[in-house]
Amino acid sequence: MARYGKDHKQATRQRIIERAGRRFKRHGIDGSGIATLMSDAGLTNGAFYAHFVSKDDLVTHAVADQLRAQRESFAAQASDGGPGQVVREYLSVRHRDNPGEGCPSAALLDEIGRSSDATKQAYTEGLLAIIDGLNARSAPDDPEAARVKTLSVFAMMVGTLQLSRALSDPELADAVLEQGLRNVLAVRSAGQPNRPADTGS
Repeated sequence: MARYGKDHKQATRQRIIERAGRRFKRHGIDGSGIATLMSDAGLTNGAFYAHFVSKDDLVTHAVADQLRAQRESFAAQASDGGPGQVVREYLSVRHRDNPGEGCPSAALLDEIGRSSDATKQAYTEGLLAIIDGLNARSAPDDPEAARVKTLSVFAMMVGTLQLSRALSDPELADAVLEQGLRNVLAVRSAGQPNRPADTGS
């Protein structure tokens, strides 16, 4: 029997985490069983416990991994077009229509709220890292106040995306998305003289 090294095991574990994160966002945490999650990773059900002590353990790591990936994506978007670009990419039809490749908050927030303390802690830490990363570009004089404001703006973005996804009327769903984009950009620009709401900065 072939013996695999530590690097192989770590790569396999990461593959499970990444595939699970995408499935959770498409089908929900409760709607994704261990057998299906392992099948997505090309592994047998019996291999699960070589990597995780429970499904909750996998959920915690998948949530943390999804938020890490989102932080990196936001940083790249902000570098290219400023924080306004982050908002436009987030409140786009493409993002709305591809939940498996999108925001873990918009896809999983209600389930995370019912998850283990470890998962909620991983979510809190991951989200605050995203928020603080976005705020770091503007070097605010009051980091705590900036954190609360950006969290509130992010909550608007998440809610807009969730509502647009839930509506059966495509035109209404698009209108909600477009109005939400205008609202978020307007809130971002409030208190920033000479910075129009539709700028990319």
